[in-house]
Amino acid sequence: MSVAIVGVAECDLGQTGKSVLELQTQAVTRALADAGIPLSEVDGLATNGISRFSATQLADYLGIRPAWSDSTFAGGAVFEMYVARAAQAIEAGQCGTVVISYASNQRTARSRKMTGVFEEGTPEADFEEPYRPLYPISYYAMVAQRYLHTYGLGRADLAEVAVAARAKAQLNPAAWTYGKGPLTVDEVLEAPMISSPLGKLDCCLVTDGGGAIVLTSQSRGVEVLGYGESLTHTGMATAPDLLRTGAVDSGRRAFARAGLTPDEIDVVQLYDSFTISVPLGMEALGFAGAGEGLYADKPHNTGGGGLACCHPGQLGVLLLVEAVRQLRGSGGERQVPNARTALVHGTGGIFSSHATVILGVS
Repeated sequence: MSVAIVGVAECDLGQTGKSVLELQTQAVTRALADAGIPLSEVDGLATNGISRFSATQLADYLGIRPAWSDSTFAGGAVFEMYVARAAQAIEAGQCGTVVISYASNQRTARSRKMTGVFEEGTPEADFEEPYRPLYPISYYAMVAQRYLHTYGLGRADLAEVAVAARAKAQLNPAAWTYGKGPLTVDEVLEAPMISSPLGKLDCCLVTDGGGAIVLTSQSRGVEVLGYGESLTHTGMATAPDLLRTGAVDSGRRAFARAGLTPDEIDVVQLYDSFTISVPLGMEALGFAGAGEGLYADKPHNTGGGGLACCHPGQLGVLLLVEAVRQLRGSGGERQVPNARTALVHGTGGIFSSHATVILGVS
């Protein structure tokens, strides 16, 4: 049995003035309309970010009673994990139509709080809190510093990631930075320093937003070809290797399940919470050699990503939305010609949780 994504949509993005449940409802109903499937047919639901009982609360709000649900929290990687769980549930006959959704109103609420991410009293806190790191940027900055030192690169090299993201967002009318003009390397370098070597423009946006995807066992749509995941560490004190992330293992597992190689992927959507995320991801997933990820020529993050389109606390579901649009050929000015396969990679925590999904169309 093949499982396919048959509907995708975003909710309103930017600064919306709406509640999380309003945004979630927008995303779900728009994705179902895109799929041509009524809400009454949804018998599987995966979501988080609303409360400790996110799936229950959203199901109640929508007026549905799912036979299968998942509200796991694993940071930005979790939506790619949900795809794997949903595909398995559909194949096992637990449900027939699954909606994966997420939304946040963090910009409207003026908050970046993510409860339970890092609590005092954990073993990691004992070693790390005395240095008063900024969570999570100081940890990503440590990785960036190591990367630049190891490969003889500088901040200007890393700034190119932000410049490229802004250029792609100029082709995406939904992007927060759409119409704001191009970004230059000098502007990135002159932006306020937050945690060396990462400045303000090396960091993802803070926006409202979210999205939803609909999966079924129907033959039409964008097929789920493979998936894999990996958990490595919680805090930076326990990271085994700053430059070898769990994407190496999650990607290997996804490629093996799909029966494909990196050369056979047409477009990549990577979680870009900070500029350093992109080169490390491209290298770990096999699209570039060590230290060469900044110059990988594989089309990636075509909508502008978290750096230039939107970042509503967790980005993973929107990476899936963009990948499906590319495979449908509906990317507009940003469309990658003849895209038939896509890899989507989510990252959670500080390179802590990783999940990779490979999609394709025949």
